[in-house]
Amino acid sequence: MPIKTGDKLPAATLKVITDDGPADMTTDALFGGKKVVVFGVPGAFTPTCSRNHLPGFIENHDIILAKGIDDIICVSVNDHHVMKAWADASGAMGKIRFVADWDAAFTKALDLDAELGVLGLRSRRYSMIVDDGTVTALNIEENRGVTTSGAAALLEQLGD
Repeated sequence: MPIKTGDKLPAATLKVITDDGPADMTTDALFGGKKVVVFGVPGAFTPTCSRNHLPGFIENHDIILAKGIDDIICVSVNDHHVMKAWADASGAMGKIRFVADWDAAFTKALDLDAELGVLGLRSRRYSMIVDDGTVTALNIEENRGVTTSGAAALLEQLGD
């Protein structure tokens, strides 16, 4: 059963992109004591992720942070080299924290993994608000495209 509102995030270690290169970071370090927006995508550089999902979070970065959010995190089942290249190519470096769930351990623990045929195991498309490690809002896409998990829908959940 997928993670739901009110659940604590599972413990996992992910790769984050830093100025000094990739670093391991636990979910406790990423989410503990912070209010964070997280969005998961099936793959870096994929058309829908690059054209429809990521841009809304880049464009609304300042508005999201002004609503009391400490960090915006993009998670994908890709390695840290791919995530850094995507951050650089998209112009999102410094606005969005790109996190590599290289072995899908975090995605599987959330029960948001999907087997996508020739693409292999990937993440379902989602967004959530996490407050001190607890999910306070969750949006899982049931169909192709970006509707319920996009930045506009998440901004509505953050309110005024």
